[in-house]
Amino acid sequence: MSIKLAPSILSADFARLGEQVIAADQAGADYIHIDVMDGCFVPNITVGAMVVKSVRNWTKLPLDVHLMVREPINHIPQFVEAGADIVTVHAEACSHLHRTLQRIREEKIRAGVALNPATPVTCLEEVLPLLDMIVVMTVNPGFGGQPFLAEMLDKVKRLRVLLDSKHHNAELEVDGGITSVTAPQAVRAGARVLVAGAAVFGTTEGIGEALQRIRMGTLSV
Repeated sequence: MSIKLAPSILSADFARLGEQVIAADQAGADYIHIDVMDGCFVPNITVGAMVVKSVRNWTKLPLDVHLMVREPINHIPQFVEAGADIVTVHAEACSHLHRTLQRIREEKIRAGVALNPATPVTCLEEVLPLLDMIVVMTVNPGFGGQPFLAEMLDKVKRLRVLLDSKHHNAELEVDGGITSVTAPQAVRAGARVLVAGAAVFGTTEGIGEALQRIRMGTLSV
């Protein structure tokens, strides 16, 4: 079983962002996760396409761009042009989710949908054929460093069963509160991509050791 790690630059030191992205790349990260927040759909404001473009210059890893913005269909072209390889939108933020996913796929990149803690799995039933990634939020979106919501593991399990029963190869990603302790729990539930921010960039042990600690935890599953 292959587990992918996607360090989130939300918790990085932006004064040393290029250096830290390179360190994550060299330490064996599989994706670089970029959280885009608009201060409207979620209470925080983070980065835009210009930062994605800069990160693209520092790594050849796939850029996993998570749009926590209202009506993301209006912003897809600029993030694709900046270098996004995966664009994930929130089901709750789209007036027309199906059309939004079609728009992402028209750009020949991977399309994902994120589900907030209170959002049911059933909202994906009609768009499943358009999905390359499903993201289960294991915190309420908007801020890094929040504790893991263990009650979301049941949602991960149900999505794993759904994907396997349909022989669907969409990646199942968990985002929020991932540490060396919670990572094995998410993997046992069925996640295959783990987003980690504070546990990678917010430690004193260094990015490489932090990533290794999380990966080692998943090997015991």
